[in-house]
Amino acid sequence: MAQISQERGIHLHPRISDIEKSHFLKSNFRAAADYKSDTTINAVYYGLELGVTVSPNMLTGAVTINSTVKTSSINSFFYDLSNALTVDSVAWNTTPGGLLSFSHITNKIIIKLPRVFFSNELISITIYYRGIPDQTKRAFVFDDHSGTPLVWTLSEPFGASDWFPCKNVTDDKVDSSDMNITCSENFTAVSNGTLRQVTSNGNGTKTFKWHNSYPIANYLISIAVTNYSEYSSFFRYTTTDSMPVNHFIYPEHLNQLKPLLDKTNGMLGYFSDTYGLYPFIKEKYGHAEFKPLGGMEHQTVSSMGYWSEGIIAHELSHQWFGDKITCKDWHHIWLNEGFATYGEGLYYEHFQGRIAYDGYMLATMMNAKNAVGTIYVQDAENPAEIFSSTRTYAKGGTVLHMLRGVVGDSLFFTALKKYVADTTLAYKNAVTADFQRNVEAVTGQNLSYFFNEWIYGENYPRYTVSMSSADNGSGLYNTEVKIDQRLNTNPLFFTMPVEIKFFFDESDTTVTVFNNAQIQTFNFSFSSKPNTFKLDPNMKILCDIKGDEPVTPVSYSLSQNYPNPFNPVTNITYQIFKASDVQLKIYNSLGQEIKNYSFQNQKDGKYRITFDAFGLASGNYFYKIIAMDTKSGEIVFSDSKTMVLIK
Repeated sequence: MAQISQERGIHLHPRISDIEKSHFLKSNFRAAADYKSDTTINAVYYGLELGVTVSPNMLTGAVTINSTVKTSSINSFFYDLSNALTVDSVAWNTTPGGLLSFSHITNKIIIKLPRVFFSNELISITIYYRGIPDQTKRAFVFDDHSGTPLVWTLSEPFGASDWFPCKNVTDDKVDSSDMNITCSENFTAVSNGTLRQVTSNGNGTKTFKWHNSYPIANYLISIAVTNYSEYSSFFRYTTTDSMPVNHFIYPEHLNQLKPLLDKTNGMLGYFSDTYGLYPFIKEKYGHAEFKPLGGMEHQTVSSMGYWSEGIIAHELSHQWFGDKITCKDWHHIWLNEGFATYGEGLYYEHFQGRIAYDGYMLATMMNAKNAVGTIYVQDAENPAEIFSSTRTYAKGGTVLHMLRGVVGDSLFFTALKKYVADTTLAYKNAVTADFQRNVEAVTGQNLSYFFNEWIYGENYPRYTVSMSSADNGSGLYNTEVKIDQRLNTNPLFFTMPVEIKFFFDESDTTVTVFNNAQIQTFNFSFSSKPNTFKLDPNMKILCDIKGDEPVTPVSYSLSQNYPNPFNPVTNITYQIFKASDVQLKIYNSLGQEIKNYSFQNQKDGKYRITFDAFGLASGNYFYKIIAMDTKSGEIVFSDSKTMVLIK
């Protein structure tokens, strides 16, 4: 989705009500002390045995946790678990029947060890507990769909300890995990990894045993339980190898969703080519439908409450960016969400063409201009700050778009693969400097200026530009372009390579300058006088520009629609200089195509199109024109503008 409204880690549908947004926000606030997990131990394994019942609602658990000692010695330690749940006992796994002394206060289980444990020693215990997880936290929810009971989890960012004991931090991944779920025999229980066994218990229940063999962060562990219909296929990643793709869908939705679900395999192929092979290839990928209006990238099985090509691509991209490589802490969440947001754009570019990508990025960049503060999250204990739709998502995705413009396509995609394959990061954690290091290694460039201003700086450049050109008496035209940036706070001004496109009577040319001063003048010599110019003609920079109007050559133009705002009809006019193949496309704020006007070999002249938005929702829309030479197919002109529908 181009505009992502995000709280609690869920990628919300942009039309979700403000009431539900505020509910997700308020549900996840905690005391700051709750975020401080025990630093004396390193968790290496979670084994969850859960019993889930409805009517009445109840969760019972026996969770085995293996950890190693990180410090020189300890005689006690703690795991995180909400006080809404009752802990019955803590068992010592190396001594049959042995119980450990514990206390359960301030959402922590503080465990007294029977002796001193030293560095690297293994501690294996099982915690027995029960209760109803706090339903206001929305981490473990007893719900329904069409009157049928539904249980789902969504732990990002801090909700895992609302339903199982764990180290509640992103940077302590366990090496593997098991999830055994006992539920009504009428239901299917879904979790991470591979389903190894389903056991009928003879008492009206079944136990589903899932095993995950890859490192996993606690918030990516999930369950979903209801009367699912399973729709499965295979992703064939070599001529002889394949991986199951399993979708668990409400029976009442399956038939209508099949065409959309079928696109998953093509996405798996494209993203594997682009990022490197799907990172959990020994297990599965798929979706489990749940109630919230959005999606969550639970490892190997994304939870989905809203369906579109964009959100499927977004959650799948997360399997590389967020699941295989997880942000070390929530300050660097853009490494998860910015990358998944940009993954949507790459999907549109590959499967629908560059025009679709441009429309998506136009909407994303418009959203990014509303970002306040740094992409690096200053208040990493506040979910509203962590999951800012304008900053973490839209601006984070825009940073990757701009980086691609700075280093070029070939190096950009090589750097993405290198980052994903980095053995110091793969199946572990990363901070922004880790990504920067990989990009610089591929490009050979020092990109500190770029990351400092875009990740740790605020706002975006606002350029005022001007051009003058005069005959120097020797048949050349000395041309001067002045770029003047409005003073910013941090940085004072932005340093960026900037493209300038000059338009002449019969041709155009584009040059790139390195703008590294607040006020800077660039000089050029041309054999003919440029009629006009355009700064950043290919929309590679998040910026505002004044002073380069008209933005198009006199031979081609796209005018602002009129009236604007409009309801429901508006007019769009354009001019072409010579016979061209013309496409005029209209997009909504998600970057989705609404209307396509196509004309083959359209004669030179002025044209008007009347667009009727009957049935569309109020909001921002974008229109883009592409004119191509009828013989060569070369693009000779493109431009885009925004219009506003108000009902």
